[in-house]
Amino acid sequence: MELKTDKMLAHVDNGIGWITFNNPARRNAISLEMWDGLATSLESFQHDDEVRVVVMLGAGDQAFVSGADISEFDTKRGTAAQKETYGKTMSAANRWLTRMDKPMIAMIQGYCIGGGLATALSADLRFATPDSTFGIPAARLGLGYEYEGLVRLCHLVGPARAKDIMFSARYMGADEALAMGLINRICEVDKIEQEVRDYAAIVAANAPLTVKAAKAAINEAALDPEHRNMEAVRSMIDACFDSEDYKEGRLAFSEKRKPKFRGA
Repeated sequence: MELKTDKMLAHVDNGIGWITFNNPARRNAISLEMWDGLATSLESFQHDDEVRVVVMLGAGDQAFVSGADISEFDTKRGTAAQKETYGKTMSAANRWLTRMDKPMIAMIQGYCIGGGLATALSADLRFATPDSTFGIPAARLGLGYEYEGLVRLCHLVGPARAKDIMFSARYMGADEALAMGLINRICEVDKIEQEVRDYAAIVAANAPLTVKAAKAAINEAALDPEHRNMEAVRSMIDACFDSEDYKEGRLAFSEKRKPKFRGA
């Protein structure tokens, strides 16, 4: 995919959309141009019917994302006008992270800190290597952490653990992150890419409308009852039963073969 920066890479391979944070010299800290590249990649994958699953990863073996690229704040976030521009670009990326109705996996190796952890929390699943490190050091910097990110953190680990993470600003290893539900699986360094690829291939082979409806329903369940859009969820579930894929699934079952779903 053509992007405006070489610090973000994106391509599609067998139904999997791959997004790489490509700034290893700065442990993949996210710069303004990278936020723009992330938004462009996600929007493209959202509208590409070939893409069934999205995987995000960091280049190199040092970090998934180590947070925002603070080195550019003086030049690109140093005035009110620059702050507004920066905020709009970052918000566009975060909106697509939230809007993506396809499954997303964060493949984590090394540091996953601050804004990097917030980005990983936007994924549906997180696979990490044993050497991965997690934390939100906002309290060491004196900055306020966005409410939406804290809501996602609370849903995953619970309020008590979320307070521990935020109050202490400490770093955690993969074992502790797994135990508290922050990540889903620990994979050895030399096996994580293949394990993620294999898992994503399983998801990509399943019925897209069913997966989409399941993601939507689970996301709505995490909201307060008065904010849930149950009509939209029921509509998506009904669409599954009216789909050609449902016919294909029943036929494949009776013929004892693997179904070929088209997402329609």
